[in-house]
Amino acid sequence: MSFKTVGVIPARMESKRFYGKVLYPYKGKPLLYYIYNEVSKAKRVDRFVVATDSREIESEAKGFGAEVIRTSGKYNTGSDRAAAIMKEIPADLYINVQADLFGLKSAVLDRVINAFSRDSKLKYGTLARRIRNDRELKDPNTVKVVLKKNKEAGWFSRQPLPYLQKPLKKTLNSQANYYYHIGVYFYRREALREFAGWPQTPCEKAESLEQLRILENGRNIRVFLTETKTVSIDSPADIHKLRGLI
Repeated sequence: MSFKTVGVIPARMESKRFYGKVLYPYKGKPLLYYIYNEVSKAKRVDRFVVATDSREIESEAKGFGAEVIRTSGKYNTGSDRAAAIMKEIPADLYINVQADLFGLKSAVLDRVINAFSRDSKLKYGTLARRIRNDRELKDPNTVKVVLKKNKEAGWFSRQPLPYLQKPLKKTLNSQANYYYHIGVYFYRREALREFAGWPQTPCEKAESLEQLRILENGRNIRVFLTETKTVSIDSPADIHKLRGLI
């Protein structure tokens, strides 16, 4: 039996710190183009779509060859918007790729999809890499994830976790294993339906991290480690981070 995978890039104009950032022109193309161009190369993804409530994004995305599905503007998170695509396109696995994530490689997606196709017990998944410096560790825009021994997520936070009660006079990063969460979510069909059926949870709202809804409802998220360097563009001042990645 074939294993069908659909990738979704939820895209909106109303970014509070950088309005319309997905359409910001970089080297002659909107930022959204670079995300779509890379992830659409994944061999194990049958179909990649941009999900948006914006006519402007729809027009630009179709202009560079992306498939676009218009959705309502009522959704609180990208995963809720991805769940709307589930109603349009049937699949076994859905991937939510954040529209402001750069440096992600299609081969990483294929590796995780292979794991899901082999192990039916996997319901939720995401990506992470080691944090290499204290600047990244202390940045609230860098979401941290604590890993359990079985490689499942213990918790996510914008604060450095674990907290060092007695830090030594050296870098924090050298005293504990810190991991940077990469904004890609893998949902088996029934898991995404379950996620969309839950109301937003207290910690999810407090940290503005949709993945906490999963943990607060008692489910597990498998974390797949990668060495791939990725960056998120959260403000115009972050554009310089794209050098060397695009």
